[in-house]
Amino acid sequence: MPDLGLRQWSANGRPPLRRIATLSVHTSPLEQPGTGDAGGMNVYIVEVARRLAASGVEVEVFTRATASDLPPSFELAPGVHVRHVTSGPFEGLAKEDLPAQLCAFTTGVLRTEAGRAPGWYDLVHSHYWLSGQVGWLAKDRWGVPLVHTAHTLAKVKNAQLADGDKPEPLARVVGEEQVVAEADRLVANTPIEARQLVNLYRAEPEQVAVVEPGVDLRRFTPAGPGGVTAARRRFGLPLGGYVVAFVGRIQPLKAPDVLLRAAAALRERDPAVAERLTVVVVGGPSGSGLERPTALIELAASLGIAGAVRFLPPQAGDVLADLYRAADLVAVPSYNESFGLVALEAQACGTPVVAAAVGGLVAAVRDDVSGVLVDGHAPLDWAQVLGGLLGAPGRRAELGRGAVEHAQQFSWDRTATGLLTVYREAVAAHWHRMSAELAGRRPALGAGGW
Repeated sequence: MPDLGLRQWSANGRPPLRRIATLSVHTSPLEQPGTGDAGGMNVYIVEVARRLAASGVEVEVFTRATASDLPPSFELAPGVHVRHVTSGPFEGLAKEDLPAQLCAFTTGVLRTEAGRAPGWYDLVHSHYWLSGQVGWLAKDRWGVPLVHTAHTLAKVKNAQLADGDKPEPLARVVGEEQVVAEADRLVANTPIEARQLVNLYRAEPEQVAVVEPGVDLRRFTPAGPGGVTAARRRFGLPLGGYVVAFVGRIQPLKAPDVLLRAAAALRERDPAVAERLTVVVVGGPSGSGLERPTALIELAASLGIAGAVRFLPPQAGDVLADLYRAADLVAVPSYNESFGLVALEAQACGTPVVAAAVGGLVAAVRDDVSGVLVDGHAPLDWAQVLGGLLGAPGRRAELGRGAVEHAQQFSWDRTATGLLTVYREAVAAHWHRMSAELAGRRPALGAGGW
């Protein structure tokens, strides 16, 4: 147990929060979201870390090194460093292979801390269950609290599998249960996820805090005058037609095939709308989608809509914002989402979202105000909703205004503030508990003690 004398309590009676160790084993915050294992979690870690550092809390992100030429440490922003930990071969490891490398990764994390002054980190925040396993050990070794964010849950995913997708293994289910039992605080993205943690993983309700993710409201903004035309020209899209976009990793869980099948069904239901429609798919193969990386292209050809589908690689920054502005609608047909950052980014750009009524998308999209939620994944149902909106420009404009207003309620500043509250509560509870334990071990005065 660390020496309590090393900690200087602040004037308001709280222990300080100076530095946190953020664990992201399977994907680096430096990677481009939209391909491989990089997605919303990467965005979350980067945006939150920047804001925590700006508030005076230093962040060190530990992630697995995936190339031999990566520097041991990289400054992402002032007060934010990404540390690459060598654990296993640099390339060729799928996420499913990483449990075998957790021992090596944990060793790298612990050795880094051992070279620092005692009590260097005040808290560990782990992301995804693999990181939670490492965080559990770091918590015990350093004598600090563990805050964990699951991002996705195996039991939830297995209950909502896409056709042809693989269920998550028992090892992950057990691993998640262990992390839930050991974490001091669990951060859920939505009240739905909080209930899942309590009902499916037996988390104590007081252990769970809801902190919603955010959106960069400075980058993702509505198009100004002529902005939609400029955005479409940037991507070579028809200026007068309809554009529906999918943005995300290409894998069964994200269900981009539902959008393609809906576009094909629209040809039968409303050919006048369908002949003016371009579907834009932005992203790269991921997960089980890597087994057939060209499956979506082949599907478009088999449905007879190859000429109406554009495939683009993952887009970043202002380019991604322009992609959202170029679209009349953004489709998010996932089988499961802990939140759905794509939906929030699109809405911030004034583009209505058509999303599956699952998981966090129910919170990210306000039904009939900022977009439309669809029950199920039947292509005919999706074709009906998409066709109805594309043929009703007034309704789309109304939803676009609602989308901007809805997105304004979310920001990364708000997320960081919420996390800081959770951190401080976890640190205060931890040190009060340790103080009580230390006091209980002190010999009584007059009995050869203090």
